Amino acid sequence: MSWKGSWKRRGPWLEITPGREIAADENRIELVDRAEAVDRWLLNRLGLPDKLWRRLRHEKGIELTGDRLRLALFPVLDFGITPRWYDLKVLYEDDFCLVVHKPAGMAVHPDGGVKDGPLTLDHAVASYYEMNGIHTAVRHVHRLDVDTTGPVLYAKNEFALLKLDEQMRAKNIDRRYVALVRGKVPRSLRTLDWPIGKDRHHKQRRRVSPTGQKAVTHVEVGEVWGSGPSTVSLVYLTLETGRTHQIRVHLSHAGYPLLGDVLYGGRAADFGRQALHGERLTFCHPLSGEMINVDDAWPDDFQKLYKQL
Repeated sequence: MSWKGSWKRRGPWLEITPGREIAADENRIELVDRAEAVDRWLLNRLGLPDKLWRRLRHEKGIELTGDRLRLALFPVLDFGITPRWYDLKVLYEDDFCLVVHKPAGMAVHPDGGVKDGPLTLDHAVASYYEMNGIHTAVRHVHRLDVDTTGPVLYAKNEFALLKLDEQMRAKNIDRRYVALVRGKVPRSLRTLDWPIGKDRHHKQRRRVSPTGQKAVTHVEVGEVWGSGPSTVSLVYLTLETGRTHQIRVHLSHAGYPLLGDVLYGGRAADFGRQALHGERLTFCHPLSGEMINVDDAWPDDFQKLYKQL
């Protein structure tokens, strides 16, 4: 469910004009209380999550005046993390969503046990919010490995977070990656569907395990260079599931480790990190339902390696 009509943000309020829909519903079911017609419209037509609807009703965050319906979706909130400046690359932004590029060597969020640890993407987003007068909590919707580059999606209010989390659970947020791997990947290799679990011998590693969680990676082969042991393949990957290190584990298990991925059989001499980049993120806008495609250009080090090949 989504709202394709007109809307506008006014301070902490989202203002929408449902037109005659609420009045028609009110007349059709002969409701005495107009608030009940509003609630039915919010839950069934707008798709307002039940948890948020209950809170807004309790806090008087739903107002209907004439043909204008207002929802208090943009309260002033603490960032939840200390702002730390970084020259952030913004790929997409509106009142509900923010998509930013994550560089190599940066975690998405801090390690819970480390105080004043390394700069993370969450710190940088908090700084961006602070500089731009955006008073909301920093909420990432998904993550990338420390050395993987690509777009990361943030929800700028609770409504967006609940709707985007719902998309993640339904596997409706698509992520397309590009990788450079050792070996000649056959074009017949289309899907890797081995379950993935923890490696009891190495706390950072994951491994293919019959008792692990379901994991499905789809593969499309691009270019191939060289021959014999020096062969390198460019592959495009999409995830049906989002297990930790999924692409790295699957490709390594298939015999095609990522260049530079020393944790899963790659060689440090090939590249300074695992050669993996998220080049496209696709999701439905939490309010309008519009399909949003966000592209993230290959980072400089990845482009340089590609040109060398």
